[in-house]
Amino acid sequence: MSATVGHQVHSKFKLFAGSLSPDGTIGALAKEVEAFAKKAKAAPKSIGIEYVEHTKQVLLSLGYRDDEPGYEITLHSVSLGKLAGTGAEDLAKAEEKMGEAADKVEKLICHELLVTDTNELIMVFMAHG
Repeated sequence: MSATVGHQVHSKFKLFAGSLSPDGTIGALAKEVEAFAKKAKAAPKSIGIEYVEHTKQVLLSLGYRDDEPGYEITLHSVSLGKLAGTGAEDLAKAEEKMGEAADKVEKLICHELLVTDTNELIMVFMAHG
């Protein structure tokens, strides 16, 4: 395993729950995750996100390490519009939107996709800083 990949390996997780903001972003949940990472002096490595339809809640997991220097993160979310389908053409269009959204985020560490009960496709980014 290369040193670069080795720095991504992690086995600690923190789980958060909240609602989407009226604008369709993860809003206050993002601030909660950012505050945890800062207070815990964590070195965040990954995020996971799931929309729980029957409660209309979002579960967000943060994967991190605590055996290396911590750093601050920011979480951003952006709607990519409605997911039209899962055919090759639909996915290609979604990929293009994903790339355009990612180009607007500096120091991108990782991303996650969230699909709501109304087929809204939301891209969540974790960035350094």
